[in-house]
Parts: sequence; structure tokens; C-alpha cells
Amino acid sequence: MGQNPIKWNVMEGMGGVVMPFVGTHDHTLDDKGRLVMPAKFRSHFSGPAYLSPWAGCVALWTAGRFESMVRRLEEEVRAGETDPGVLRGLAARSEEVRLDPQGRIIVPPRLREFAALERDVVVCGAIDWIEIWNSLDWEGMAGELDRSVAEAFRRGSGI
Repeated sequence: MGQNPIKWNVMEGMGGVVMPFVGTHDHTLDDKGRLVMPAKFRSHFSGPAYLSPWAGCVALWTAGRFESMVRRLEEEVRAGETDPGVLRGLAARSEEVRLDPQGRIIVPPRLREFAALERDVVVCGAIDWIEIWNSLDWEGMAGELDRSVAEAFRRGSGI
């Protein structure tokens, strides 16, 4: 039996394994760039979280996952495997955010511009992080995603 490549998120201080981020949710940004997080994702963000530009979207990382990524990049920079500019770019382009009492985060203008986020957005789980997409860009990927999901299930089930 092969090893499962997915490592589930472990919440610090919770003492257990937390299921990955999954699901797709249609949401809206208000005029101030505030986004109400899907209720099922909120428990993962009791402290700081991090937004960063990602492949055509904005990624939202838990503090633990973001810190793990930064530590790995620091090790790669020290070993000469990664250009220091990668780490510099990640730090310069990312933003720390926190959920407000209404379960919202503010997506800064620079990140909204990067991903062309307007009023209608899609918030989707990406296993270890959350992605925030322009709804039209998300719809344009629907066929590709369906094929990718079919391939993932084929590989994961051993068929």
C-alpha cells in the first residue's frame, strides 16, 4: 500500500488532527474589501492568518502552515537551493490578517488587484490553504478542475 502524500493540518493546542480545507463557496467582497469567511473554515483562524498572492488568486494560510512554509524556504536559502529573493518576495507580498467578530477578513487593495477580485468571489479549500478567486476566473477553470478531480480520485483510489 502506498503512502498518502497529503499531510493533514494539526492545530496547535487542539491535540488532534483537523480535516483539510475542502469545499467551494460563493461570497462577496464589500466596498472596504471585507470578506466573510465560510463558517466551516472560521475555527481554523482563532489567531493571525496570512494572505499572499498565489497562482491567479489570493491564498489564505493558517499561521502554522505559513510559518512551516517560511521555515522550509529559510532552510533552502541557507543550503543554497533557493534564491533569497523567493523568501523576500513572499514576505513583501504577504499580509497578516485576523478574523473580526463577524468572521470577516480584509483583503488589502494590492492583493485584490493582483487577483482581479471584485464584488463576486469564490472561496475554495485547497487542502492545506484556502484560495480566493475572481468568480469569472473560477468559472473559466471548471472543465479543467473536473478533469483534475477525476484524475485525483483515479490515482487516490488505485483504479
